[in-house]
Amino acid sequence: MKCSRLGLSACLLLLFIFHFAATLYAQQGEGFGNLLTPQVRSDKLDAPEHLRNFLVEGKLRLSLRDAVVLTLENNSFVRIQETQVEFSKFSLLGAHAPFDPVLTSAYNITSTTTPPFTTLQGTGAATAIFKSTTQVAQFNYSETFETGTNVQASLNSNNNFVNNSFDIFNPYISSALSFQFTQPLLRNGWLFANRAPLMIARRNLQQSRANFAAEVNNNVLQAVAQYWTVVEAEGNLQVARSSMDAAEATYKRDKRALELGALPPLDIYRSESQVASRRVQVIQSEYALKQAEDALRMTIGADQDPYFEALDLELTEKPEPEGELRAIDTGDALQRALIKRPEFDAAHAALANDQTRIRLAHNHLLPELDLTGAYSSNGLGGTEFNNKGEKMTSSSLNQLFGFNYPTYYAQLSVSLPLKNRGAKAEMGTALVSRRSDLYNERQIREQVTLDVSNAVHQLEQAKLSIAAGKDALNLAQKTMAAEQRKYDLGSETIFFVLEAQTELASAQLGLLQAEVNYQLAVAAVDHATGELLDPYHVQIADLAH
Repeated sequence: MKCSRLGLSACLLLLFIFHFAATLYAQQGEGFGNLLTPQVRSDKLDAPEHLRNFLVEGKLRLSLRDAVVLTLENNSFVRIQETQVEFSKFSLLGAHAPFDPVLTSAYNITSTTTPPFTTLQGTGAATAIFKSTTQVAQFNYSETFETGTNVQASLNSNNNFVNNSFDIFNPYISSALSFQFTQPLLRNGWLFANRAPLMIARRNLQQSRANFAAEVNNNVLQAVAQYWTVVEAEGNLQVARSSMDAAEATYKRDKRALELGALPPLDIYRSESQVASRRVQVIQSEYALKQAEDALRMTIGADQDPYFEALDLELTEKPEPEGELRAIDTGDALQRALIKRPEFDAAHAALANDQTRIRLAHNHLLPELDLTGAYSSNGLGGTEFNNKGEKMTSSSLNQLFGFNYPTYYAQLSVSLPLKNRGAKAEMGTALVSRRSDLYNERQIREQVTLDVSNAVHQLEQAKLSIAAGKDALNLAQKTMAAEQRKYDLGSETIFFVLEAQTELASAQLGLLQAEVNYQLAVAAVDHATGELLDPYHVQIADLAH
């Protein structure tokens, strides 16, 4: 009998070790040490990364890919959004709390002195004092497993000393080794009901990562737009300066003609006013470029360091499209968007959590039916005197681990809630949440469809605008040459030359804007289809990596 009890205890110990190892494997990467990265620990923000790698001849020389990478590394808004992922990670860690084992221990001593009230107290005289001293040591271990099973083990030892001459042992030590389990059979029972909070927390982490990916795509699109805004501002400034140079050259020629008497005095004011007007355009273009550069510096994190903030930007991308203009099929683009847009991943995770909450609410509507079982082994020892007056000592542990004095206990308890309004409210909330998330998924699908359609239309418009802009520029150049030739021959006045210069500058700006709009349209198509990072060979990584 003793061997069978020892064998049973060994089997239970092996099962516990196996379960503990499996739980640790399942929770790999979800521990506090893995989540508490150096960035999370630090109370200071890191300096902007890798800006020095793009320092060339006292300027920040950036390609479009460089700007995208720096945005992912240094942009404050991206980092703020990334902390939401970190919050979800620690929320997942907190979802493991119900399964954390608890080890408790206690030691207390009680000493009591009372007058005797019966001769059975063994004090030897009615006037003697009855003394009792008790020392109690307790060790308890408790753990709840993912099946809902609660296991408790305890070791108690009581050391008692009394001045009672009738006691066999004095002092005597009583010890007990107890094991107890409680298994819910209906509500909160078995794997699903207890794993559901973990499943929800893991999907919340997936949802936060998908939301982070969507926000990063939006920020990258903004960085691309700001990059091309700077390129367009630089082009506008070049056109404005060229137009002002042409006006100044015309004014100098007219001034010389006025000095020689070949030009009426009143005609000089027209070319002179054009110089002043175009100087205003140059000033406006210069400050528009400064504002665009400041916005790009903030996006890539250059404003976080005064040294890099003061550097000029040198952008290497040209607005002219290379190779054939891109052609997009709306249906194919929409199919890719439905697969790759991270917003759908977040919506699917939310719907999966709704289904889990509905199942969990169904479980909470069930009555409580719990099975409890306990086993305890007892031991007694202490100091006694035999018939010869010899002192003898025995240990309670020998009896305790001999398992000869067991106690068995079993219980089946039922609890029937008469209204259970809390569980019903939980069910209703889960159903409403599912309906809300279904509408949200549909709204995302509608918005993505509209994004793809608008991006394709924007791309087609930009392609047609480039073709028309090239024709307009070619005609403006020919008109300018013709008007200049007529003026040189004396058949036209300066008015037509100045007007041709203005039309040429307008055509140059129109073509530049069309080319920049084409680049923005390509980025908008990639953003709408969820492929914005693919051309730059960049992948989103969490802060911990």
